[in-house]
Amino acid sequence: MQPIKNILPPIVDEQTRVFIVGSMPGKQSLEKQQYYGNPRNHFWPIIGELFQIAIPKNYEERIALLRSKKIGLWDSIASCERKGSLDATIKNEVPNDFETLFETYPQIQLVLFNGGKSFDVFKKHVGLEVLEKRSYEKMPSTSPIPGKNIKSFDEKVATWQLLLDYLGDRDV
Repeated sequence: MQPIKNILPPIVDEQTRVFIVGSMPGKQSLEKQQYYGNPRNHFWPIIGELFQIAIPKNYEERIALLRSKKIGLWDSIASCERKGSLDATIKNEVPNDFETLFETYPQIQLVLFNGGKSFDVFKKHVGLEVLEKRSYEKMPSTSPIPGKNIKSFDEKVATWQLLLDYLGDRDV
């Protein structure tokens, strides 16, 4: 199996307060070079629901929206071996460099792991110590693929509302 390289750079700047960490982009996302590029993924609809806004169709506008809300994105995996797009088939993962990222952006207050695989890889290869001064939470995956902890879209939105506490947007 040929290693897959994650070509998506972190979406982060000095304003980022909430940092969402996925596992490894799926095939469609890598082909489009977009975070959550599979139109069936619940990520963008959840963001729209949380902020009560329409999500732009244009990817650059989507990223600008996240930045305006002080939300950043990256993945726990820099490269791995995987059949298809399923997290369950990921092997030989190499983590991204979170130590440098968190040193560079100390203002990040909350790290949300989008699903169990992103959390497990981060914990195993990076270590939770790097999150020492930050809050973190393992969230239900936004993947459209049913997993062992299947939640409805509304249940996912309810759980993901946690990020609003760190952004001052609770009354949106």
